[in-house]
Amino acid sequence: MSSSAAGPPRPPRGESPPPVERPPQDAGRRIKVWFRSVPREDGLPYDTEGLWATRLSADTARVDNVPFLQDGVAEGETVRFATDADGVHWATGRVADSGNCTVRVLPVLDGPLGRDAHAVHERLAPFGLGGEVFSADFPLVAFTVPGGADLRAIKELLVRGEEEGWWHFEVSCATEAWGAA
Repeated sequence: MSSSAAGPPRPPRGESPPPVERPPQDAGRRIKVWFRSVPREDGLPYDTEGLWATRLSADTARVDNVPFLQDGVAEGETVRFATDADGVHWATGRVADSGNCTVRVLPVLDGPLGRDAHAVHERLAPFGLGGEVFSADFPLVAFTVPGGADLRAIKELLVRGEEEGWWHFEVSCATEAWGAA
């Protein structure tokens, strides 16, 4: 006798049931995902950068902080990774865009802002941008620019700040909306 409470129907004899995909036990846990890059002559001498990320599946994670060194990735993006024999998670590609951009700003050391990363934050605070400072010795500020921000006004301020000697900046991860603004 069969009942609907007995569960899903069994596969015919000789066929195996489809595999059940379960998230890994540590899904939702923060992990460090490492990115490899080529050091630039005009930049910091590092060839790797570890970014905090929230594990989504066995081989994907969502980036939780803004990169200082890695180009082409922004906070909130989903990346695929491979885990090596030592348990280190190495990024292998981007799975989904976040719609965010990454902008890095370095105050001109002998300019009006000096080495003051806080002054850089103050100039961009009206746009609600969050950012991180590399170090007190190297006041590089990396910002996440959300896709819904006033991209045109942010770009205008960045260009004006560079023209007036406040800072140098680079956009290391841009969206189509950023390009069109």
